[in-house]
Amino acid sequence: MKTARRLLNLFLLVSVAYLVTRPESFFTSLAASAKKLEQQQPPAPANASTGSTHRLAHSLQLKLDYIQENGAKPRPEPVPTVMTEDEINEYLASDRVQLPKGIEKITLQGRSGLVTALLRVDFDKVRDGQRSPNPLLGMFSGTHNVVVESDATGQAGQGRVHVHTVTLDGIEVPRIALQYFVDRYVTAKNPNLGLDSQFQLPDRIDVATVGYHKLTVTQR
Repeated sequence: MKTARRLLNLFLLVSVAYLVTRPESFFTSLAASAKKLEQQQPPAPANASTGSTHRLAHSLQLKLDYIQENGAKPRPEPVPTVMTEDEINEYLASDRVQLPKGIEKITLQGRSGLVTALLRVDFDKVRDGQRSPNPLLGMFSGTHNVVVESDATGQAGQGRVHVHTVTLDGIEVPRIALQYFVDRYVTAKNPNLGLDSQFQLPDRIDVATVGYHKLTVTQR
């Protein structure tokens, strides 16, 4: 689903899932796996009680479906759609999503245009065991707790992300090492992607705003 793939770019593109994998493949896989699981799972009994995780993940799925359907209209409804941080995180933690290889866990926090992504990453799995003698890549091995700080916004149908800092186990990655890593493992395969990225928003989305623990999108 393009909607899930592109909208969650505003959060996920700032994570190490963005820095060390091919984002388009990740989001395509995310959408495909979510749709497949939806088709495979039988409907819950009417009197069944679902947990908070299932409720919030389902709530986000309904909003993503609405955005896609609204965007297909000749004149989309301009009423903003608000997706909460809790909904997004529960969606990512649910069995609707298959995270990229090596990304063991991801939690996202939003506040006034800023996004913090907290991850647990096994870089050896991400890099498929590839090694490099370059000392700039030495820290990108083993399993680490990773924090990514970024700006993320969407205006006039364009999403923009700027990565400020990345820390591994509380130690900030030097910009030169981060840039080298991104150039080798991301930009080499996706020339339009880097520490500063721009991408087209889907489904007639005009504005996407990261607020305090929420993401608001407006279509037109």
